[in-house]
Amino acid sequence: MKRQIVLIASLLVGLLAAVLTRVYITAKEAEFRRDRDALVKRYGTMDVLCFKVDTPGGTAMTRKDIGVKTVPGLGMKGQALTVEDVDAIIGRRTTMAHKKGDVIFWNDIEGGDPSVKGLSADIKQKMRAISVNVGTSSSVSGMVRPNDHVDVIGTFDFPGDDGAKRRGDPVTCTILQNVLVLATGRETAKSRERNMGSSSGYSTVTLEVSPREAEMLAFAEQMKGRLTLTLRSRNDTSYVKELPQVDYKKIRDEIEELNLKRQTGH
Repeated sequence: MKRQIVLIASLLVGLLAAVLTRVYITAKEAEFRRDRDALVKRYGTMDVLCFKVDTPGGTAMTRKDIGVKTVPGLGMKGQALTVEDVDAIIGRRTTMAHKKGDVIFWNDIEGGDPSVKGLSADIKQKMRAISVNVGTSSSVSGMVRPNDHVDVIGTFDFPGDDGAKRRGDPVTCTILQNVLVLATGRETAKSRERNMGSSSGYSTVTLEVSPREAEMLAFAEQMKGRLTLTLRSRNDTSYVKELPQVDYKKIRDEIEELNLKRQTGH
């Protein structure tokens, strides 16, 4: 008799647990539907591409692998692929494994969005991009930004006529004038615009130069010299001819004249 009572009680407890579980699941499903409906009402829906079957990473996409599903538009625009993007991913490989029904995003496809071009698209024909190392003080306190124009000044220990280095007697000269800044660190003008003008510190600046100028900058950095950028006004395209090399003697001989010119404005 006792066993029967215990068995019946166990069955009742199990039944109650199953009922409560079902009630909980039903409530959660209703909550999910309410949240989904609220998102749809606020942001609308989008027809996006999805994986039609379980797809391992490295799979070359074919049309039979691709389906279409309707989802709330929040966070999907510009990220999830749409029907118009089908041809752009046929034959391209997935970057990771996905389950059937997963939405296809550009970062799921090797190479990403082909319409988002890298820095090479910003370089003018017959020009080159080269990065130089800069510190905070040598990049105008880090205020040089993409699309600015700068002059590049170098300070070096140049060898003498006999080829020997004249240590302790550095020389400063302007290497290049009016150079376009393509990027500071990894920030370009395009990425700066997308990030609403936010910026962070950087230790390199990428400049647009000719092939010959690129060689000069590469050599200058290999000489263990110090490169400094001077920031130009946006409207200043002037070129100063025959800028002299500056050493201690030059400063000593001309500092008074330079200061007089600054004071008189001539």
